[in-house]
Amino acid sequence: MSVRDRFFLERDKAALVVIDVQEKLCLAMDEQVLQRLTKHIGILLETARELNVPVLVTEQYVKGLGSTLPELAEKAAGAPCFEKMAFSCCGSAEFVDKLKASGRTQVIVTGMETHVCVLQTVIELRDAGFEVHLVKDAVMSRSKRNWQTAIEAMTLTGAVPTCTESVLFQLLKVAGTDEFKKLSRLVR
Repeated sequence: MSVRDRFFLERDKAALVVIDVQEKLCLAMDEQVLQRLTKHIGILLETARELNVPVLVTEQYVKGLGSTLPELAEKAAGAPCFEKMAFSCCGSAEFVDKLKASGRTQVIVTGMETHVCVLQTVIELRDAGFEVHLVKDAVMSRSKRNWQTAIEAMTLTGAVPTCTESVLFQLLKVAGTDEFKKLSRLVR
């Protein structure tokens, strides 16, 4: 695999995964970091919708942690949402089946908590042969130390560390298109 193939996202190969950004779990998060996370995931959801990139959403133990934040659920309308009890999204057979059925080989990962559900998901996705692009400004933990440790661990698995704007512009590829004009406004 070439360096370009490993590090560049392609809209016809990519899927976006939003892991467990749920109401009650969000109450335990730093408010400023949560606002940035929500903004960045929102940008990625709008980008995915515009560019026809499939989206998969997960929710951990809904009875205890509530549903996906309403502002993100609205932007992910129509995307399949998988309730799970396993920390890894790959613990849900329905999630794995849907991802495999999409034919996508690149997985853009966002959500919380970085050192639990995100980390375990990334490890299992990498083990299953997926190219994972970890959006560092769209994942969070209650503790910055836990976030940093998990980022380091996921990078060691071969996950590509990235950020929201990099994902947006890699999927767009070129300036001057109607898509570019519409989506570039999201990051101004």
